[in-house]
Amino acid sequence: MPDHKIATREEWQGARADLAKLEAEYAELGEKVTEERRRLPWVLVEKEYTFDTEDGKKTLAELFDGRSQLLAYNIMFGPDYELGACPGCSNLGDELGATRVHLNHRDVTLICFSRAPIDRLVAYKQRMGWDFPYVSTYGTDFPFDFGLALTPEQAYQIPEVKAMIDNPPEWLQTWGRQIGAKLEDGLREGPSFVVFARENGNVYHTYTVMAPDQFVAPYHSFLLRRTPRAPSGGVSAWRKDEYPD
Repeated sequence: MPDHKIATREEWQGARADLAKLEAEYAELGEKVTEERRRLPWVLVEKEYTFDTEDGKKTLAELFDGRSQLLAYNIMFGPDYELGACPGCSNLGDELGATRVHLNHRDVTLICFSRAPIDRLVAYKQRMGWDFPYVSTYGTDFPFDFGLALTPEQAYQIPEVKAMIDNPPEWLQTWGRQIGAKLEDGLREGPSFVVFARENGNVYHTYTVMAPDQFVAPYHSFLLRRTPRAPSGGVSAWRKDEYPD
């Protein structure tokens, strides 16, 4: 027997109409959230940050590449990861390159950060076939100042993180093996979007959002939610070059 309901076309149309009402409410709420997000106050970035990039050292202001807005995704790839970045973050990274042309024409520069040294980021970028600028925050205060990484002490002060480290579910153990790091090290990286703006020669922090969140997910997850057998949470992701047979 199937594990899903079988209905007539008329029954399906009735259920679809009910769902359409919820989707409309969800879309309306999304518009309100967007409006509130744009009303957030800006915070002046007063500390000087210098990063390792593929083109040498750059300041935060230089990462804007002449535009007024900087949108960055922090990929979970810490200094202790021996086998590569988080597979879930890598899924998202696979989809970022194609958006850059559209963002650039709307005054937005898109980059990615990670805390691993730049030589490891460059090698991983080549492995994944990415074309976005990949910037290392290694050895800087930046990821800690903006909540993109935790110190070991901070990680154990968060009950949810401590619980996952002390008693990890099977999927998380698999994840730890995929990145080649102990969970107490791997879980200190924060998969996040962080946004900055430039105005009158100053740089401002405007927004940050961290997973788990609907705004920090690969686009294919958006598409999978429209299918009847989409996997739910707690399922391990795979890098595109490592899918099992």
